[in-house]
Amino acid sequence: MDCQYLPLRSTGQFSSLFLDYITKTASLAPFYNRFPEITAFGDQLAEKSFDESKRRILMDALERQYSSIANKPDVSVLLQPNTYTVTTGHQLNIFTGPLYIIYKLITTINLARKLKETYPDYNFVPVYWMATEDHDFAEINHFSMFGRSYTWQTEQRGAVGRMNPKELATLFKQIPEKLALFEEAYLKHDTLANAARCYVNELFGAEGLICLDADDAELKRVFAPIMRDELLHQHSGELVQQRTEQLEELGYKTVIAPRDINLFYLDDQLRERIERKDDGTYRVVHTKLNFSEAELLTLLDEQPEKFSPNVVLRPLYQETILPNLAYIGGPSEVPYWLQLKGVFDHFNTPFPILMPRNFALYVPAVANKRICKLGLTPEELFQDTLKLKHEYIEHHARHTLKFDNENKVVNKALDAILHKAQMVDPTLEKAVLAETKRFANAIARLEKKMRRAEERNQETGVRQLLAVKSELFPNGGLQERSENFLTFYLNDKSFLQKMLTVFDPFDYRMQICME
Repeated sequence: MDCQYLPLRSTGQFSSLFLDYITKTASLAPFYNRFPEITAFGDQLAEKSFDESKRRILMDALERQYSSIANKPDVSVLLQPNTYTVTTGHQLNIFTGPLYIIYKLITTINLARKLKETYPDYNFVPVYWMATEDHDFAEINHFSMFGRSYTWQTEQRGAVGRMNPKELATLFKQIPEKLALFEEAYLKHDTLANAARCYVNELFGAEGLICLDADDAELKRVFAPIMRDELLHQHSGELVQQRTEQLEELGYKTVIAPRDINLFYLDDQLRERIERKDDGTYRVVHTKLNFSEAELLTLLDEQPEKFSPNVVLRPLYQETILPNLAYIGGPSEVPYWLQLKGVFDHFNTPFPILMPRNFALYVPAVANKRICKLGLTPEELFQDTLKLKHEYIEHHARHTLKFDNENKVVNKALDAILHKAQMVDPTLEKAVLAETKRFANAIARLEKKMRRAEERNQETGVRQLLAVKSELFPNGGLQERSENFLTFYLNDKSFLQKMLTVFDPFDYRMQICME
């Protein structure tokens, strides 16, 4: 597989905040701890401490969660004081969702390998933080394969990780391809979390990847002191707002807006925000649940699993229960993490090294042949479709499609006419200028007609060009944000291994992978 690279800035697909972060813009330095480069991990290792009791709680939780997995990983390595994790996270999109989720997992696996090579005295475990408590079902209920979309319809509500995936049996009847791995995962497990763990372990378990479901009473108990502080004092919202305003003063658009209380109440079929009322009591929005302060704190002590951090506190939860060094995120995640450092500082928790995932455009062999035949460069592939088509037509036209030289001659003559007219009668200037404008408009119309005629002459090439562009950029967007890995994996079972081989976790460019 031949790989070529483009700076992410040249693709026109990413926010200025994300791009400025990965290019180490000095003004962003206060918003993170250490820049993501291999040498930074030595200091991160020295700063991150994680006591034995937390390691035991973490290992026990993973042992419970993997109890039904046949080829389960050995999580006992997490008990060793020289073992650390590197983590990525995402919602439980059905059938793994868009390609970029797979790319996040591969980046995390490769980072753990790279760190082991550089720091051989330590162990590094790649972790997939499954966003089991997320309740945005519309975010995860669909996927696209071979250009066709499939959607899971359900009446289930609440945290998606607790949903029963056996309803997906209906979806399997709509899919022409036989997907044995996912049938095994979805139809033989009673929760979406268990199903996701099953297929992710099958795909990447041999690479050392561990799936963690943080919807766990004992793990929540470790985080309970911070949740108690949130209920009583609401520090996090103010701290995030301060960083948000600082970023906006620098001209950046921010991603998340904090709440006064950044916790949800979590139960079966329910995940709703907790609010503090003016009288000091608490309520769960969109429900009839109300608590006095004492009642809510007692519930936290006895059933911490009923509390769920939102996007503001989830990263802190992660860093509280894991011996973690780095978080691998996408172009939306990295910016919102930059809003959070004040929260980490307040709770004396090391801010992890914030790393972008790998980015790729995968070009199958057939598409690659067409690209070579059309003479397209990687830069041109990322151009706007209309601009790409115009440049292709002009490049392949036998004659120039613009009257640039002719216009120079005509404009010179028109200037002379205008000068003569002014000499005869200054009031003729308007008439001459009007005729000049009409002439310019006529030339522009002729150029458009010539372009359309040339487009007809090049119909075959243009059609092939647009077909390649549509295939590699579905609906005009990046392939990795819509297409599922099965589109390529079903035709090439070595697809995942190929991406594991070519990705470098410290290469922050768009990678064009051509078969």
